[in-house]
Amino acid sequence: MPCLPEDVRALALMLPETVEGAHQGHPDFRVGGRIYATLWTDEQRVVVKLTPEVQAELIDAEPDAFEPVPGNWGSRGWTSLDLYAAEEETLRDALLSAWRTVAPPSLVARYEGLALDPEQGRRVISHRRGRSSALLRG
Repeated sequence: MPCLPEDVRALALMLPETVEGAHQGHPDFRVGGRIYATLWTDEQRVVVKLTPEVQAELIDAEPDAFEPVPGNWGSRGWTSLDLYAAEEETLRDALLSAWRTVAPPSLVARYEGLALDPEQGRRVISHRRGRSSALLRG
């Protein structure tokens, strides 16, 4: 099932310290004052900031859903995700990767193991080595 702009907004706002803003007439999502995702509702896509390595991996894995943004922006990791071609899990992974790329390292370290659980409307930290999961409040 394709994703909707509302899915982008709901998932992005679940990420720690995310705030919604706008630039160039489009909603964007920021952490630490830096944009990690911009929603293009008229084109049914979201542009996310990834590392070039993660960008290449996602494009290789799902070429129908991901493509680099044209020009120099794309070579710096900005990546377009077609919401019609994306499953929710793909969108979650892309937003989380973008958040980790842009968020301050101390914030990323605090939320190591972060995953999104949209059914619960919460962030979930999965602890490794047999420990239980902890739910975090927004």
